[in-house]
Amino acid sequence: MGRPFNLEVSESAEYLSKSLKKARTAFEKERLQMLWWVKTGQVSQHKELSQRLGRDDSTVTRWLQRYRQGGLENLLLKKTSPGAVAKIQGEVLQRLIERLRSPQGFSSYGEIVEWLKQECNTEVKYKTVYRVVRYQLKAKLKIPRPVSKQQDEKAVNLFKKTFPTPLPACKIS
Repeated sequence: MGRPFNLEVSESAEYLSKSLKKARTAFEKERLQMLWWVKTGQVSQHKELSQRLGRDDSTVTRWLQRYRQGGLENLLLKKTSPGAVAKIQGEVLQRLIERLRSPQGFSSYGEIVEWLKQECNTEVKYKTVYRVVRYQLKAKLKIPRPVSKQQDEKAVNLFKKTFPTPLPACKIS
């Protein structure tokens, strides 16, 4: 027989049960289920725990070690890769925001790419500029143009000439 299985679960069984019901991912559910089994005394051996979870002994050992070191928060912490460094950041991003807010603005995303190349010495792809401006900054290049009353009246008159009489209403019986 291996070494004795001893784990002190600091959270209450009720708290673990509620957390288990609120858990949205299988990642969280598995780990909370493991702690709940230990807390309620349903599992008393490491091997039994790994069999119930359907996980290798080394995986369960790693999970228990994470719990012992940092508690529930550390056990449920999901590591994510940092990703690439943003191409438009810091001072360049601030200058872009100021220029987008200015009355002159930009007429196209291609113009922004050229502006970044000339003014900020930054090579950025069109797709990246579009994603940053449109989704991160939530800015739109198309500015609503003022419409004169005269143009409005012309459009209404043209519509009336095109469709002189209203369509008859259909009766449904």
